[in-house]
Amino acid sequence: MSKLPKEHQFLDLSDYGRPFAVFIANRLKTTIFTPIHVTLAFTVCGLLAIAFILNGFYWSALFFLILKSVLDAADGELARIKNTPSHTGRYFDSISDFMLNLLFIISIWYITNSDIFLALIAFVGLELQGTLYNYYYVILRNRHNGDTTSRVFENKTPTALRDENQQTVNILYRIYSFCYGPYDRIIYGLDKNAIKGKYQPNWLMTAVSTFGLGFQLLIIGLFLVFNLKAYIIPFFIGYSLLIFVFILIRQVLNK
Repeated sequence: MSKLPKEHQFLDLSDYGRPFAVFIANRLKTTIFTPIHVTLAFTVCGLLAIAFILNGFYWSALFFLILKSVLDAADGELARIKNTPSHTGRYFDSISDFMLNLLFIISIWYITNSDIFLALIAFVGLELQGTLYNYYYVILRNRHNGDTTSRVFENKTPTALRDENQQTVNILYRIYSFCYGPYDRIIYGLDKNAIKGKYQPNWLMTAVSTFGLGFQLLIIGLFLVFNLKAYIIPFFIGYSLLIFVFILIRQVLNK
């Protein structure tokens, strides 16, 4: 099930694993497995990818990075198929992604003996890229009656949905805000009028989708298997400059 109505869908380059995610979700829809179980599975895949990176098994790392991306899409698919949206699952998914992303960058820093300061800049760039992509995508989904589990502005604790515990939602929201709050504020500050914009063309969303986590992990995996690991950290630092380019394009289109 797409997060957007068909007439507003775009080519999402970070979402290459969606067909496999749909297949997995359909196989799990009548089982006891929940979206949280799938999130736990993609977390394990991410940790396995990190172990393979640290030990030099880069093709195996690429496999688990891609599988992680597939399962990352499958948990949301399963929630939509079972009609069990939850803030718990949404925040747990995002927190898991944040921690894994940090560990991915640390593992790259370790095997390349890079400057730790540059590695941290690359991590910040990675998160800002993903935040811009999610910001534009959530605005698009809310504008066109798509999936609304994610909110444009995560500035207050949401009310627990059916079968959720409010205290659990409160705790996860606080952790989520600690992890993502600074990046959200930076992106909102750079393009605070994005929610008012009426024109968000598909080609721009496709370009911004290269900031999506699935595409980022694919890039990391490909750089590893092609023996370009030393360029991963510089790439994500340099690629972050496109944040300003995409924001400028969106603003010009909506003048």
